[in-house]
Amino acid sequence: MKKIDLNCDMGESYGAWKMGADAEVMPHISSANIACGFHGGDPATIRRTVRLALDHGVAIGAHPSLPDIQGFGRRPMKISAQDMYDLVVYQAGAVEGFARAAGAKLHHIKCHGALYNMAATDEGLSEAMARAARDLGNVMIYALSNSRMMSAVKKLGVPVLGEVFADRGYSDDGTLAPRDKPGGMIEDKAKSVQQALAMVEDGYVTSLSGKRIAVAADTLCLHGDQPGAAAFALAIRKAFAERKISVAAP
Repeated sequence: MKKIDLNCDMGESYGAWKMGADAEVMPHISSANIACGFHGGDPATIRRTVRLALDHGVAIGAHPSLPDIQGFGRRPMKISAQDMYDLVVYQAGAVEGFARAAGAKLHHIKCHGALYNMAATDEGLSEAMARAARDLGNVMIYALSNSRMMSAVKKLGVPVLGEVFADRGYSDDGTLAPRDKPGGMIEDKAKSVQQALAMVEDGYVTSLSGKRIAVAADTLCLHGDQPGAAAFALAIRKAFAERKISVAAP
């Protein structure tokens, strides 16, 4: 039986501003990437999201971002490797603290938005991220499958899962297509399920231009801010059950 981790970006509400459908999605996933306050999230939201994850047996991850609350962490910035290290330790440390206070532990780190995309193609940033995870207790990293990020993390001996995306389009080089590009976001449930099955069962994803790209699908991401995220999660879980693909965090 094939096995896959199903992760989702969560805890992205901030103050009176609400984002995502965390309570509806959480029962259907196996690991949660919890915003750390730099693109979304705040202390109370982190605490509540950690509690929600524990109530559903979901692994707790940190979702550090560039310091860009207005741009939701999706605008690139020029940062150094030291900046990357500091950003990850500071933000992941916040989620780790709330997890520890709740009697749990930090399971993984997955960078958010522009920070994730920058690290996917920059070995220096990826190495700094990996050093931060190592110094936080050799916490697992979720990295874009077959990217420079993944190879740099492996090189430092930090545990890593290759991540693929059910609701995002891919460019020919295996990176995620820009969200504002036609097809960059997959909003059709059937198409999302088809892409997820191809990646998990057959080890490839089809780019927006039609090119087949090899992927190692260890963990599959759904975005919590995607309209209808709960319906997407249900459809994917149903398809996986029919194909005898089990869902569990490593």
